Amino acid sequence: MRHLLTLADLATAEIERIFSITEDLKTKLGRGLREPLLPGRVMALLFEKQSLRTRVSFEAAMVHLGGSSLFLGQDVGFGTRESIADFGRTLSEYVDVIVLRANLHMTAVDLAEHSNCSVINGLTDFGHPCQAMADLYTIRELVGGRLEGRTIAWIGDANNVARSIALGCGKLGIKLIMAVPEKYQYNAKSLAWIRQQAPALDLTITTDAIEAVCDAVAIYTDVWASMGQEAERETRRADFAPYQVNARLMSHAQKGAFFMHCLPARRGEEVTDEVIDGPQSVVVQQAANRMHVQKGILAWLLGTQGAALRDPGSRGTGLGIAE
Repeated sequence: MRHLLTLADLATAEIERIFSITEDLKTKLGRGLREPLLPGRVMALLFEKQSLRTRVSFEAAMVHLGGSSLFLGQDVGFGTRESIADFGRTLSEYVDVIVLRANLHMTAVDLAEHSNCSVINGLTDFGHPCQAMADLYTIRELVGGRLEGRTIAWIGDANNVARSIALGCGKLGIKLIMAVPEKYQYNAKSLAWIRQQAPALDLTITTDAIEAVCDAVAIYTDVWASMGQEAERETRRADFAPYQVNARLMSHAQKGAFFMHCLPARRGEEVTDEVIDGPQSVVVQQAANRMHVQKGILAWLLGTQGAALRDPGSRGTGLGIAE
């Protein structure tokens, strides 16, 4: 049984295989063909957090693949009516895969441990692997395929998305430079876990945003206060103000560098309208690729296309977390 809780659960060859499936399915969709690779398969979307991109992209992906989905909100009583163990054992008797969007990563870990079907992390406070996969696939499209040796600049908070990007960069030979205020950088335990899971990662952490963007093919940012951090918003706005991605910062990047954001954005805070709506922005392409890459993930996990590189006896390596 394979789960996707963090990108530590995927070997480099498995990421490349998912990207290959993604490219094939996206090309076919462009020709009007929706290949039904997963007829009769059922996906459960179990969400504790609001969502636009994750929910709709996963539901559309499963429909394109010939399966169906169930959106499970508060009405099923997840986390309140019964133990996660009882919930997971029961739900996994009905469905083939569960996509969980949870407040705490340990919820995903616990659900995976007690489910008899694959569990995909649709976002937790620790990671957002599907977002990172779509982002890296987007860069792969934009630069013509070769990711090894490229540089990505992350500007802002060292959050869950950044952690997933770091793991993906380490798996794919991408250099990552993070510009983060000192008190918001990864703690030693978290950084050690990232390096353990992606030992080849070429990572530089700085407090200088201009230094970070100089050699980057993509400049990536995210909101300064994520869901659950609303009480810190005003403090974070002051602390991160020098890290806004604006025209001045983009002018220090190499010619043709792309701007990326996982959305939703707080315009006027982490990014200006001029940048996010400008010609270097690829945020819509990123969002669109969520569906395409998640089709690749679902086909790899549940279909025959991924069988050659999928070890059915492995639970992956991402069940444990750093903090």
